[in-house]
Amino acid sequence: MKRNFIIIILTLSSISVLRCAELITLNTNKLSTVLEVDDKGRLLHRYFGNKLVDTSPFLSKMLYRTTEYGTPNEAYSTMGGKNFREPALRITHFDGDLNTELQYNRHERHFDNEKGIEILVLFLRDKKYPLEVKLFYKAYYKENVYVMYTEITNHEEDNVVLHNYYSFYLPVDARQYYLTHFYGIATTEMSVEEIRLTHGMKSIETRKGIRSTHSENPSFLLSLNNPMNENNGEVIAGALAWSNNFKLNFELDEFNTLNISAGINPYAGEYHLATGKSFVTPPMVYTYSSNGSGDASRNLHDWARKDGLYAPTEIRPIVLNSWEGVYFDFNEQSLKDMIDGAAYLGIEMFVLDDGWFGNNYPRNSARMGLGDWQVNRKKLPNGIDSLAKYAKNKGVKFGIWIEPEMVSPESDLAKRHPEWIVKVEGREAPLRRNQWVLDLSNPAVQDFIFNAFDSVLQLSNDISYIKWDANRHIESVGSSWLPADRQSHFWIGYTEGLYNVYERIRKKYPHVIIQVCSSGGGRVEYGSLKYHQDFWASDNTDAFSRAFIQYGSNLIYPAIATGAHFSHVPNRHTKRIIPAKFRMDMAMTGRLGFEMKLQDLTGEESQNLKKAIKEYKEIRDIIQFGDLYRIVSPYDESGYYALMYVSKDKRRSVFYAFCLDYKGYLSTVNFKLNGLDDNKNYTITELNNPKPVFWGNGKTIKGDFLLKEGFNPQLQNIYQSIVLYLEASDSNSEIISHKPVKKP
Repeated sequence: MKRNFIIIILTLSSISVLRCAELITLNTNKLSTVLEVDDKGRLLHRYFGNKLVDTSPFLSKMLYRTTEYGTPNEAYSTMGGKNFREPALRITHFDGDLNTELQYNRHERHFDNEKGIEILVLFLRDKKYPLEVKLFYKAYYKENVYVMYTEITNHEEDNVVLHNYYSFYLPVDARQYYLTHFYGIATTEMSVEEIRLTHGMKSIETRKGIRSTHSENPSFLLSLNNPMNENNGEVIAGALAWSNNFKLNFELDEFNTLNISAGINPYAGEYHLATGKSFVTPPMVYTYSSNGSGDASRNLHDWARKDGLYAPTEIRPIVLNSWEGVYFDFNEQSLKDMIDGAAYLGIEMFVLDDGWFGNNYPRNSARMGLGDWQVNRKKLPNGIDSLAKYAKNKGVKFGIWIEPEMVSPESDLAKRHPEWIVKVEGREAPLRRNQWVLDLSNPAVQDFIFNAFDSVLQLSNDISYIKWDANRHIESVGSSWLPADRQSHFWIGYTEGLYNVYERIRKKYPHVIIQVCSSGGGRVEYGSLKYHQDFWASDNTDAFSRAFIQYGSNLIYPAIATGAHFSHVPNRHTKRIIPAKFRMDMAMTGRLGFEMKLQDLTGEESQNLKKAIKEYKEIRDIIQFGDLYRIVSPYDESGYYALMYVSKDKRRSVFYAFCLDYKGYLSTVNFKLNGLDDNKNYTITELNNPKPVFWGNGKTIKGDFLLKEGFNPQLQNIYQSIVLYLEASDSNSEIISHKPVKKP
């Protein structure tokens, strides 16, 4: 029989409780998180990894670090006590005390059986003050993903100041640590870099506010003991769901423990929490795999298609966007011509991009008009409804572009409401792209943006898609709405205001597709994707560049949300002349779309695209809802990029391979199709090629062979590519004719 002994020691000034240690475990299907309440009442992190059957050995003191120096592995570190690490929580209490020491009080468990989620809530309290911290852990059982966030409640006599208030803290013990993170600019978003962490601090952060993922991304993959490998090794992957300044810290201490903290960036963001009030941090999504980065990515993708995207179970349509086809230079007839071309090719959605609005300040360039969301009568005398109905009659849905968070100096809005602009009294408000930012911490601005969105949707009952753009970041921060002593609340106030607008929009327009865009991939993170069906990965539609952009994006974010468009070459981002097949194959690896004037296509080009679009529709459910297996990274020295999508039942698959460098007669690579079932027979059909060239086209090959030996499609020249559809068959005959797959 297990016996717990509690000794209560009473003094004149305090009550102390000595208790036996206890373990708190939270499991998914394959993973375990183990926390310990030690005999001093501290909540310690003990384990995160593959699922454990027996956790009781963690109670053995032999597993503790023996030295009295250093810091214990707390579940949520604070400034105070014996902590020397970067604290997840740093507070100035109402009386100026800088220290916080959290102790465990109790915990609760809640279950969402419909979604397969277990929620663990741990109640912590400071030793000295009535400051309460709740740690929330959500365990997604089937997806093997955890979500962590905190709620901080002030019950002290007066306000406290939050300096660090991270969502996530995780101590990790290994021999070596290899961090994969993302960087870039517009046109090179989600570039991948791996570094070996050395002792000290490595931080990934942004201070840009809007376009928070323009350069960095609030996500990472951490490989333990060895560099990252797709199919082998321990990997922790995480992504913060927050649409503003973020910070990810990786601190390797003298004991070789890596301390990870992530959340809202403390930079210029001290938060004054009034007595009786609570602050909830944004969620951090994370997972673990002992089978390499591939499994970690697939876990995140499964979670996203369950709880991370808006309308995650709906097929995404094929889109034609007007931007690269006509830019600002269009009229009603030129747009109708684009709609005609879309209908002929089988494109399902036409989106009218920038340039359709403004009368006193017509939007004929990026110099004016933002904020004046009325139809330009000169360009479109019959209005938006006429165009939308024209598209509907052609069997094409209609969408439109907005940038509601911004205002041009040359606009009716800027002249009516200069107090709505983000600026500091007595300082010049800096311009970028000839525009300013509206202060979304102000409820009046929130109302304006909601009403602007609403008024655009009222232009026609047949608008079913909005491209929401945001083309600059925030600088020289100041709000005429916030009090002088609360200016540091701006970053949070802006984001909470944006989310408030999103919530109101989604309540009124639950079925409208909204794409998140911010100079391309400037808002690619799960905070925004909760309200959007997809994201625009980059304004750079060059297919060669997209190999790297989409590879990096899909390490964390799923293909269903990745806008990937076919465009003309050369274009404003590239002088490379890339064959149409390569461009189309690359676009087919994500949510397919087009950026071009279709009238410029030759008859043969039109027929080829029409055939490719038809084939994409037959396989897109695999791409959008299947599992992604990265076969060869474009960053490898092989000069190839290869990937495939596999249906959940492993009966259907789509394989892509791209040659990124001239190989001559040295094409000796065999692509091993790791995601297939080795017991199934797969019939192979080459797609998107009027004259198939693959030697295995029409043949049936055992999954065991494709997994272990693979095949060589003989890609020898730069910009060659191939797409193969594989379907399981019970037949063992050498050649089986392909039957097109019906969309479910």
